[in-house]
Amino acid sequence: MSAPQLGFFTRVLDDAPPAGRYRLALEQLRAAEAAGFDAVAVAQHHYDGSEGGLPSPLVLLAHAAAVTSRVRLTTGVITLALEDPLRVAEDAAVLDHLSGGRVELGLASGGSPGAFAAAGLDFADRHAVFTAKLDRLEAALRGEPVAGGRALYPPAGTLAGRLWIGTFSEPWAVEAGRRGHGLMLSRTQPRPGDEPGLPLGSLQERLVDAYLEHLPAGAAPRISVARTVVVTEDEGRAAELAESGLRRVAPLVERMTGRSAAGLSTAELVAATDSHVGTPATVLAGLLADPVVARATHLSFQVHSVDPPHPEVLRSVELLAAEVAPALGWVPAASAALATV
Repeated sequence: MSAPQLGFFTRVLDDAPPAGRYRLALEQLRAAEAAGFDAVAVAQHHYDGSEGGLPSPLVLLAHAAAVTSRVRLTTGVITLALEDPLRVAEDAAVLDHLSGGRVELGLASGGSPGAFAAAGLDFADRHAVFTAKLDRLEAALRGEPVAGGRALYPPAGTLAGRLWIGTFSEPWAVEAGRRGHGLMLSRTQPRPGDEPGLPLGSLQERLVDAYLEHLPAGAAPRISVARTVVVTEDEGRAAELAESGLRRVAPLVERMTGRSAAGLSTAELVAATDSHVGTPATVLAGLLADPVVARATHLSFQVHSVDPPHPEVLRSVELLAAEVAPALGWVPAASAALATV
């Protein structure tokens, strides 16, 4: 497999009002491009500012397109079951034209029962709804008639070949492969009830295997692996950040592992949330021990749920690009460009 691409991902959760969150997120996306990252990604969350600060990812990415020039612009992910697929297709196509073809469209069925209830939908129906809307979105992006014989305008060009499916489940990993889409794997994947101690990398290797098995012959695999990474120059400061950040997400720990966070040490919290927090050497060692990281075509790193202050996010981005990612096989964008001259 060729060298992985490197992405910076944000759920737009900085400790600030909405306008401040969006400003800081854009600064972080620009810093990632300046450090040589290949892609940036933003999450979508509805009706819950503590879970994620952005209900409209394509709007923020349109602003990001205007202040960047090179990085891929990724939705990670749009909850398609809650959206009108034709409007998603239109908005994504417009953004793709504005950005010079830089859009990567990540989609999923959704994982928030509250958001479905607020939209008047039954959470239990999400997979069937997602399937139907995905079919309609794909058809629109391919240029097929969508309404009264009319096709999507503006035309989507090659965007239909840049779809990704975010999933926790093996059936949807199979479906992503069968449809020839990319596979997005999350850092918050719950463990099976009968295997609560299963390492995240081992669990997700099963999804990668299922995806690759069903990928059409000749189709290039696209496997995005998301991990929490906060790189510092001091282990003591890393421990402080992990303790203060991860204590705030006790429900996440319990949802992922079935264990109470109350009795866990800082190191155990880091392990329980599959986080990588520390100096470059510490972070690199942890990532090298994760078997699915080595199989990724795209590495997507985020600071959640440690959520350090903004200046330390920027410094982590720099250290990650300079001292960690190259040891994982990543080639910085500037170096890659020089190598092809």
